[in-house]
Amino acid sequence: MDKFSKEQRSKMMSAVRGKNTLLESKVTRDLWHKGISFRKNVKSLFGKPDIAIKKYKLVIFIDSCFWHGCPIHCKLPQTNKEFWELKIHKNIQRDSVVTRHYKEIGWHIIRIWEHELKEDLAQIIEMIDCKLKEIKNSIKKNNTP
Repeated sequence: MDKFSKEQRSKMMSAVRGKNTLLESKVTRDLWHKGISFRKNVKSLFGKPDIAIKKYKLVIFIDSCFWHGCPIHCKLPQTNKEFWELKIHKNIQRDSVVTRHYKEIGWHIIRIWEHELKEDLAQIIEMIDCKLKEIKNSIKKNNTP
């Protein structure tokens, strides 16, 4: 039994943001401080990545543990269980389609779990920076005669 009324639960769920979340803001702030240019929530790219660096064909998705079905932390509500199972399953399938799309077109994709950011934001920022440097070096190597 849900401890909130249907109306209260609906109001709470409608307040959940899909973009410019606190974690997303922390990541973008730290990337900006490192001098990395990017775009946020790019509607023109498939799956509307949270962060995109088109010049280097890199997209970054920050996946919340609940909404994206983290195998470690996703705990589905006990009420309306079938709805939530279907909802999260569809999100996982969509994430898989988006990941496959970017791999097929030769883009680099980074998916970060919410819990990874909470555990060690600095390490995640460093990993993104290293990936970007790796991409840049690969481009330089391929363009050198």
